[in-house]
Amino acid sequence: MRWLSSLKSRARLIKRDVAALYFAARDPRTPWYAKAVAAAIAAYALSPIDLIPDFIPILGLLDDLLVLPLGIMIAIKLIPPEVMAEHRAGVIAGGDESASRLAAAAVVTVWVATVGLLIWVVWCRSTT
Repeated sequence: MRWLSSLKSRARLIKRDVAALYFAARDPRTPWYAKAVAAAIAAYALSPIDLIPDFIPILGLLDDLLVLPLGIMIAIKLIPPEVMAEHRAGVIAGGDESASRLAAAAVVTVWVATVGLLIWVVWCRSTT
């Protein structure tokens, strides 16, 4: 059972880091390339759509177990340490509930806009 509590602890840390990455991506002290990576990782973590669908046996879980943590590590390395530490502390102090909801709303908005744009493009091409 000790491994289960260790796994839960790591999951909480990943959740904290995703919320901190979301805030760090909006921080003016973060370089543009780190903002792009952090925003992409935070959006991917909060997105309901996976790179590899979860219903595919074994491979479906690889993005959750390998790709996402690797992306989080890369994004954290690109962000200045003091900025990341500040946003981690902010997530811990303020709780990440509102950040998660706001980020999830942003991701859903982007997906809805993307689907709407694709429907519009297909509609325009089919009517001409």
